[in-house]
Amino acid sequence: MKLPLNGVRVIDLTSVAMGPFASQWLGDLGADVIKVESPAGDSTRYTGPTRERGMSALFLGSNRNKRSVVLDVKHDQDRDTLLTLIKGADIFMHSVRPQKLRKLGLDPGALLQRNPRLVYAGLHGFAEQGPYGGRPAYDDIIQGMSGSAALMQRLGGEPRYFPTIMADKTSGLIACIAILSALRGRDASGEGCFVEIPMFESMVSFNLLEHLYGLHFEPPLGPPVYPRVMSPSRRPFATRDGYVCLMPYTDRHWAAFFEAVGAPEIAADKRFADITLRTENIDALYAIAAEFLTSRSSAEWLALFDRLEIPAAPILEVDQIMDDAHLVATNFFQTVQDQRMGTVRYTGIPVLIDGERPPVRMAPRLGEHNEEILGEIVPTDVQPRAREACARGDE
Repeated sequence: MKLPLNGVRVIDLTSVAMGPFASQWLGDLGADVIKVESPAGDSTRYTGPTRERGMSALFLGSNRNKRSVVLDVKHDQDRDTLLTLIKGADIFMHSVRPQKLRKLGLDPGALLQRNPRLVYAGLHGFAEQGPYGGRPAYDDIIQGMSGSAALMQRLGGEPRYFPTIMADKTSGLIACIAILSALRGRDASGEGCFVEIPMFESMVSFNLLEHLYGLHFEPPLGPPVYPRVMSPSRRPFATRDGYVCLMPYTDRHWAAFFEAVGAPEIAADKRFADITLRTENIDALYAIAAEFLTSRSSAEWLALFDRLEIPAAPILEVDQIMDDAHLVATNFFQTVQDQRMGTVRYTGIPVLIDGERPPVRMAPRLGEHNEEILGEIVPTDVQPRAREACARGDE
């Protein structure tokens, strides 16, 4: 299958989640992603269940469609090998604190001088020019600083994190977008560039898309929260035998809903006459709707809403998602047969290219492609050092 990024080479010095998620997308779209690891390997290699040490669940989830090479960049010879790799690359990306790379001569200025067509991507915790520049950052820290934990406190009474590594994954997607746009600019101008993707600013932007709200204006025209999504009544609605997710949104949706439950006068209530008024009175509207939902079973409601074309759905547990009829029909989940690990399941790549889902290749073992990669681009006398580094990582 010919993929959009075929022929693009990525040198990936990222680890944990944000960077590997971004580079996995590049690999999914056809790029040759060379994951550069220390002899110890990415820490996620050891996070979660596994059948083979170094190939744990969290690593599998964000490192498919890549090759792995082991280099200890603290050593001059391995660092020279990395520089050789970068010289022939289109993209270099890292999630190391910038002051550490600067000491190793791997800063943007140095690498762009060696390879003027390089897209250099720094995936940082915070923008380097600010007072937080160079600080370490993980998902929990950024969720706290970007308003996520405080938004959860407004709803539940105590600060909590979203039950997913939201900051890592969101910032990883933004990094992928930024890298691809820089690559497009490079192809047009012939000149590479340095693109910086800070987690903090990325998540502030993400959260404030709707929650800047009244603070878009000076003086403010309302609070810094979008009322509909912060309503305590915005939750799956209880039915006679379970729950349904219901989302009437337009005037037509709400009119059809209240007509169906025998209360058309509620749709005409001046509090709910249009989307502006419904947003202002969303707690009352959801509370009224919730009273009607308990009168029928989930199946009855879902059948009715389907007929009325009102968006609604059941709640699926994570293990139920595996058997969802739509995902089964679209062959979303993919399996890879591995000689040592047996059958390994992956989520499929969600996008389709000309109607086809891009293929999934097994996440690489630590240093699995050392000889292959180094044999492609460096003299053989450099390879023993890399093989030694790989062996240290396997111990």
